[in-house]
Amino acid sequence: MKNLFDLTGKIAVVTGASSGLGMSAALAYAEYGADVALLARRKEKLEQVADKIREMGRKALTVVCDVSDPESVKSATERVLEYYGHVDILLNNAGIATRGSVEDLSIEDWDKAMNTNVRGMYLLCKYFVPGMREQKYGKIINIASVNAIIADKSPLLARHVYNSSKAAINGLTLGMAASYMQDGITVNSIGPGLFESEMTQDTLFKNESFLNIYNATTPAGRPGREGELNGTILYFSSDASSYVTGQYIVVDGGASIV
Repeated sequence: MKNLFDLTGKIAVVTGASSGLGMSAALAYAEYGADVALLARRKEKLEQVADKIREMGRKALTVVCDVSDPESVKSATERVLEYYGHVDILLNNAGIATRGSVEDLSIEDWDKAMNTNVRGMYLLCKYFVPGMREQKYGKIINIASVNAIIADKSPLLARHVYNSSKAAINGLTLGMAASYMQDGITVNSIGPGLFESEMTQDTLFKNESFLNIYNATTPAGRPGREGELNGTILYFSSDASSYVTGQYIVVDGGASIV
């Protein structure tokens, strides 16, 4: 029986691949047979992830990229296509979690968050979609957040631009899914709940009152653990989801249902 999750021979691009959920996903791609292009801002950390992938017998390319910078993205995508020749899977994972209400946020903070979380995805897709259309195959997975559909339950942790940017990702996902399915490209999004990562360590995980509220109001009673997002990522990245597009799956231990 064919393994629908087998990614042998596929080329996967992961943004925000130097740590956290992106690093975990990149390693999962390699474990299931894909060669990987790793994009992030920190070269040294990217190389550490690449070494682990090469130990698995897969190819790994590291490219320094700031997804909020159009020239950086253009240069990075050109480098990936030059090295691999084509791309089959794009995991748009890079993002930032800016805190603050609309009253408190500076215009600069708002723009930085929107440019990183939304414009960055648009730019990656802009440069990789043409090749996917030409080859009549592509898997695009956009990492949104459970906060695309619910707000933080603690008023002390308002993240209005984060809510806005993650909701916008779902809108982009829907539009692209409708446009490109006939080209053999599926576009889906994932809404992680709270997972420990560099982005959340110094803010949410060090806030005892927030964690208490999160655990008490989440059916799982805990944040997500390393690797618990990978199953959904692999599903959307593989032939297991060949007839699935424009969907948004929340991986949050039930936080959004109560």
